[in-house]
Amino acid sequence: MFDIGFPELVVIAIVALIVLGPERLPKVARFAGLWVRRARAQWHSVKDELERELAAEELKRSLRDTEEALRDTERRVREGVAETEREFEDLRSSVERSPESPASQDAAGPAPPADERGVPLSHGSRDESRST
Repeated sequence: MFDIGFPELVVIAIVALIVLGPERLPKVARFAGLWVRRARAQWHSVKDELERELAAEELKRSLRDTEEALRDTERRVREGVAETEREFEDLRSSVERSPESPASQDAAGPAPPADERGVPLSHGSRDESRST
């Protein structure tokens, strides 16, 4: 913190001994030590509180990010479900409207026989593939 080396400490100690005298120097040293300990304790207290607040802010930010990601995922899932439902309804309505649907075949009766290409065979026509 302060770049004070051993020679500087010796000079400070000699000046304090000259100014305060040998009788008051131990009391002043204890008093200074007490205030240094209190200052350090206060510094550590402030530092710990600041770290806790930063951790709480980081946790809140992480929670907000997670909630946002969850909402985004929920929105995408809901859109996917809605799109699937629309596709299913479109497919169902197209099947119900098609003439080859099972519902329309039941009403019209059985389908006439067809060749391998799917062309209906009539009773009076000949199959071209057999005639060659």
